[in-house]
Amino acid sequence: MSGNIEGKVVVITGASSGLGEAAARHLAREGAKLVLGARRLDRLQKLVSELGIGDGAAVQTDVTNPEQVKRLVDVAVAAHGRVDVVINNAGLMPHSPLERGKIEDWDRMIDVNIKGVLYGIAAALPHMKAQKSGHIINVSSVAGHKVRSGSAVYAATKAAVRMLSEGLRQEVKPYNIRTTVVSPGAVESELPQSVTEADVARGIQDFYEAYAIPAENFARVVAFAISQPDEVDINEILFRPTAQEF
Repeated sequence: MSGNIEGKVVVITGASSGLGEAAARHLAREGAKLVLGARRLDRLQKLVSELGIGDGAAVQTDVTNPEQVKRLVDVAVAAHGRVDVVINNAGLMPHSPLERGKIEDWDRMIDVNIKGVLYGIAAALPHMKAQKSGHIINVSSVAGHKVRSGSAVYAATKAAVRMLSEGLRQEVKPYNIRTTVVSPGAVESELPQSVTEADVARGIQDFYEAYAIPAENFARVVAFAISQPDEVDINEILFRPTAQEF
């Protein structure tokens, strides 16, 4: 096992598939106490059953609803007396050129990718401030560092996650809270399935089939950040498949 993970209470959003599921499986093996949130309760319950961590560890959560995100964190605190790590992982990636005016997709990305992270921060901070410890991990993207044609809104939301994370880092120093923003490249997940434009979806799917690496790689990165000694604050991790150029 990695140091400094066993026994920690970890909350993960978007945990029913992809990066969130991989992180849950990895951290469970490392001995973390998990409370998992996602919209798809059936898949979440199946995962919790496979991990053998108890039905109460699955909490149906839509991250666009601040009350549901608060409840997710509160369930963890009620069950375990504290919350040590919150991983704000839930996200969407419906790429499209701006000229197509996919306003509904833009709104969904803003609501999930930005507001969902903010709601996770808001839910965690009161508990972490009170206990004078904690770790908030926000998931950005390579797209938060480098924008490409057709990904402007998604890239903007992920850049926002990076800025929120840096502002948070500065604000929580008096409370001994650690912050990490993780920016993955192409990693196997359901993100390509959120693309609503057929021609764009084909290109994204081809790219992921050519380059995407298993989600376990994301899980190991997250575990690395969590496992550092309490006095070490890993603030940002950017990683890509070795073969990914941009």
